[in-house]
Amino acid sequence: METLDKFDLAILNELQTDARLTNAELSSRVGLSAAPCWRRVRALEESGFITGYRAEINRHKIGLDVLAFVRLDAERNTGDVTRELEEAIRQIPEIVSCHYISGTGTFELQVVSRDLNTFSQFAREVLINLPKVKDIHTSFSLGEVKASGALPLGHVRTLK
Repeated sequence: METLDKFDLAILNELQTDARLTNAELSSRVGLSAAPCWRRVRALEESGFITGYRAEINRHKIGLDVLAFVRLDAERNTGDVTRELEEAIRQIPEIVSCHYISGTGTFELQVVSRDLNTFSQFAREVLINLPKVKDIHTSFSLGEVKASGALPLGHVRTLK
């Protein structure tokens, strides 16, 4: 599946809003009967447009009140160094997101923690001791304005 039509886009949009929809509810919302809708969902999964399903958890409800943005500078940006660092980062559950960045720094991390003291300890004992880390720079979220995981679909061209 290389291209999407209006039904595929509608399915993606509805599942981003509520991935717990039954196939009957989904097919009704997108204007297809149940069997073709189910086949389209499977095709979207198999072709990699849908990569998974998960529950969104309120981090505050589970005691993770601090969200930190950490720019991590590596000693050198060579393939071996970054691969070693990537693997170490993947193993740390408190790091919920990691991106290569342009400009100053190598990675931008999103890190969750219970409180500032816990984060401080984590930064001193874990982050700064990651392989080949030269420096870390941290900013803290003072409040969340928007945190939707839904992607915009308006730009996707459809088949006629």
